[in-house]
Amino acid sequence: MSEQREFIPLEIAVLTVSDSRDEASDKSGALLVSLLTDDGHRLADKAIVPDDKYRIREVVSRWIADGDVRVVLTTGGTGVTGRDGTPEAVEPLLDKVIDGFGETFRALSYQTIGTSTLQSRALAGVANGSYVFCLPGSSGACKDAWTQLISAQLDYRTRPCNLVELMPRLREE
Repeated sequence: MSEQREFIPLEIAVLTVSDSRDEASDKSGALLVSLLTDDGHRLADKAIVPDDKYRIREVVSRWIADGDVRVVLTTGGTGVTGRDGTPEAVEPLLDKVIDGFGETFRALSYQTIGTSTLQSRALAGVANGSYVFCLPGSSGACKDAWTQLISAQLDYRTRPCNLVELMPRLREE
């Protein structure tokens, strides 16, 4: 007999990293909010910060210190230009890197953008019992990451396993 599982809504915060976006022009952040709420999760907070690793780190640090925020999604700053510093800002905060996320994201992106995917430094990990996903700034990349990877892993009903069922054990030593 198959065990039926109930959906568990999570508190998710969204950070847009951009020198040029504001609430009116933040398509990627707005898309992520729409996708996560459409899937039944709750928006814990949303912010926009410039491409500055200390500002990024300050906001992400605050959210991972908040016991209610279970997931942080960032969009922007994952490229290779001088101002792209989201991975450098976030990686020192991570207790563990989830290498499979970046690898799988780039494999999926290859189907859409070909070899340009090698410019993506998409990253995910665990920090203080919360999941952190650093996504590129394009709305297409955010949509693909959410619909093809993140959504299913943040759904307790996903079999054979998912990230939600691991949450109670993330702070084990």
